[in-house]
Amino acid sequence: MRHYRTATIVTVVLLAVLSGCSDQAQDTISVEFIRAWGSAGTGDGQFLYLEDFAFDSQGRLLVTDALRADVQVFTPDGRFVTKFGGKGKHPGSMVKPEGIAVDKSGNVYVSDYLSGEIKSYDADFQHLQTFSSQGTAPGQTLEAEYITIGSNDLIYIAEAGNHRVSAFNLDGKFQFMFGGEGSDPGQFIRPEDVSFDGKDSLYVADFGNHRVQLFDLSGKYLATIGGQGSGPGEFRRPVNVAFDDAGRFYVSDAGNNRVQLFDQAGVFIGAWGKKGMQTGEFANLHGIIVGEDGNIYVADSGNNRIQVFRIRP
Repeated sequence: MRHYRTATIVTVVLLAVLSGCSDQAQDTISVEFIRAWGSAGTGDGQFLYLEDFAFDSQGRLLVTDALRADVQVFTPDGRFVTKFGGKGKHPGSMVKPEGIAVDKSGNVYVSDYLSGEIKSYDADFQHLQTFSSQGTAPGQTLEAEYITIGSNDLIYIAEAGNHRVSAFNLDGKFQFMFGGEGSDPGQFIRPEDVSFDGKDSLYVADFGNHRVQLFDLSGKYLATIGGQGSGPGEFRRPVNVAFDDAGRFYVSDAGNNRVQLFDQAGVFIGAWGKKGMQTGEFANLHGIIVGEDGNIYVADSGNNRIQVFRIRP
């Protein structure tokens, strides 16, 4: 069963950090609610535990579901197209898929949290290969979370269980890893997401340290954004980072049940959301992605739905 809602305007009062000033002031921005779809279940267009998003080579939205153990494919306006994966013993089956990414050729890569396997599929969602396995050795993963592909054609994987990021080439050969458990710069506690900003800076959602860290393509530490809290620019269990065409980035701030927006320099712009089931409210939000049209897709996992928004000028 799918739920669609007509577009409405949700005006949210935000705390914004003014450029060049340390004081905080109230500002009002408009967040346009576009649509939502989904409900709890195993039918087409339903969800059990939404995780991550990617757009395929045809501009369709790919959605991983950890408990359904599959990937559902939708048009950007929420119409179900097909699905692949699922539980079983065939090569393309999944156990608990979480991260998903698409390369320049349209091939799809999915990371599996429980098996430690990374599976690739062609643009028609036919299984191509499986690499890695569950473990702590180089080239293995432990509790693999979200993944991304850099301009260097390497796949970067956030490993919550190993408190590190591992990199593989598109053929599945291990390249290097960085991180380690801790709270110092460059260390992680259960990293959840890895995302590139389009300028070869890798943003890691450092879930257990309540911050976002930046690295270069080789894994060299660059900077830290945020820290634990519920104020502007602070996080409680950040999960995912996404970028728009203007270079701004959005963070799904799961513990605070909100989405935060930052400029290219990491300066807080605004946030929206609170715990609940109404339009613009969230429960245990996870993945976030920005479409070519500027629409912002949010995995409202606790409410078994996808909500779509747009920042109004």
